Amino acid sequence: MRLYEFEASGLFARKGIPVPRNAVVTSPQEAREKAEEIGLPVMLKAQVLTGGRGLAGAVQAAESLDQVERGTESLLASSVRGLPVQQVMVAQKVDVAKELYLGVTIDGYRGTPVVIVSSEGGVSVNQLVMEQPKSVAMRLVSISKGLHLAEAREMCREVGMEGHEVTPVASMLTALYRVFESYDCLVAEINPLARTTQGKYLGLDAKVEIDDSSLYRHIDLNLDVEGRIDNPRERKGREIGVTYVELDGDIGLIASGAGLGMASMDIIKQKMRPANFLETGGGITAELLYNAMDLVMQKEGLRAVFINIYGGINPIHEGAKGVGKYMKEHNVSIPVMAKALGNRQEETWEIFREHGVHVVTDISTEKAIEYLAGLLEGTA
Repeated sequence: MRLYEFEASGLFARKGIPVPRNAVVTSPQEAREKAEEIGLPVMLKAQVLTGGRGLAGAVQAAESLDQVERGTESLLASSVRGLPVQQVMVAQKVDVAKELYLGVTIDGYRGTPVVIVSSEGGVSVNQLVMEQPKSVAMRLVSISKGLHLAEAREMCREVGMEGHEVTPVASMLTALYRVFESYDCLVAEINPLARTTQGKYLGLDAKVEIDDSSLYRHIDLNLDVEGRIDNPRERKGREIGVTYVELDGDIGLIASGAGLGMASMDIIKQKMRPANFLETGGGITAELLYNAMDLVMQKEGLRAVFINIYGGINPIHEGAKGVGKYMKEHNVSIPVMAKALGNRQEETWEIFREHGVHVVTDISTEKAIEYLAGLLEGTA
């Protein structure tokens, strides 16, 4: 379950990560009162469970109390990527001298935490890995040993940090790992981590996603799980019986299992940007794959869809029929590629091909993704 920014910021503060003074409000008048307490100028940040708020105009600066009221009123009447804004975070505005990045997530191949630090912030870490690889350091962390301050310092130096910068950033990285570990997170991220013109370090944006299966262990957080307004497509995923998590990319993904899906997503990230994570829980029926295609295709801006299914006992040709039916009924214009192996795979390939799906028969997901990338670049 993804947390709102104000909730994630609260977890960071609990573990000793400095964040700007902030409050969450639901009305312009309340925003005015909180801005007076915090002190002008402030930032007004729409609280929605999706990325891209800055590009959508959902993060605004306010220099006066009148601007606070008008800005809050405007945000509460808006939506971001189809999600209505019902809460606004009023946060202290700081003068930024430098932006950095800190993150902890799960390595999809090894199933172990990976800690990430970058000397650049404010943009996607995947973009940094592709465009400025020397600015990013990653390290796998043993769950039994955790992340030590000495290791964090070494990572900071690896990306070019020096002197007075190393210790405070390394301390915040170890604190971020404690958040990740303590709250059973799938993702914990500070982007950007700001060094202010006064030389202080503050987490300006907080992203946390907690493993749904562990929520019973964190009732002290008082999270409104049932009443939470999340992405409507993620809600639809639960209704049709799949796990769907929306991401910021443009390559749709359908996989027949969580491990296969995580591995596929990690490989896509090496060359492109996944638009979602979707796994069917092992189900490969015609109805389920039809509904999965319908769900993935609802996101705007897709460039392609990658399907990765494996069937041991379950015959996979039925799933191909569902995808084929969707392709025929909706006249899909973007490339759809499938890697399908297992029970009745040859029949599955033929069904896919009959409906315009690009089929990769190689066992390697890496080669399939390379082919898809080449197809989009016009080199395949």
